Amino acid sequence: MASSAGDAKIECDETMNSCNLRTTNQWVRLNVGGTYFLTTKTTLCRDPNSFLFRLCQEDSELISDRDETGAYLIDRDPTYFSPVLNYLRHGKLVINNGLAEEGVLEEAEFYNITELIRLTKERICQRDSRPQREARKHVFRVLQCHEDELTQMVSTLSDGWKFEQLINIGSQYTYGHDEHAEFLCVVSREYGATLNSMETEPTDRAKVLQQKGSRM
Repeated sequence: MASSAGDAKIECDETMNSCNLRTTNQWVRLNVGGTYFLTTKTTLCRDPNSFLFRLCQEDSELISDRDETGAYLIDRDPTYFSPVLNYLRHGKLVINNGLAEEGVLEEAEFYNITELIRLTKERICQRDSRPQREARKHVFRVLQCHEDELTQMVSTLSDGWKFEQLINIGSQYTYGHDEHAEFLCVVSREYGATLNSMETEPTDRAKVLQQKGSRM
């Protein structure tokens, strides 16, 4: 009886050690461009034609160095490896803000992950086929007005024109005993990309007045 109990204990210990060994062997540590990633062989073996699948095979002819921690060394950009690894985990293409689809495509092609290549190319096509937002242009006009006309002119701005800046160009004329100042009033308006050249270019007189005002 004692012998049977001892044999059973040994067999149980061997089973637990075997399970622990399998669990340990299931995890893979990668050093991608100096950043560590921890994942499983199951994840890396999602695409049997990929570089990462071959990396996990014990009889693989693929030669890959390891660092002092035992992690596989891969000389690639870790920022763009994250979308690749996440795709292998859940099968979806998720690209964080600030990352270019072309960068993900470059990594997908390097690791030879067929479906990820297809999904990324499809994403790029969708992005490029979206209609671009219409370019907007701001047109500036410089208007000359007398002091007594200023309030009326600003209050009657319409049709999308907005007041931007007021420049005092000094006293230009005398009415009775009072001197009246003249101003340059800068206004602006936003237009679409179809704006014609006459609307975009200020008149010669406006250019002269603007130059004169900038010297005051």
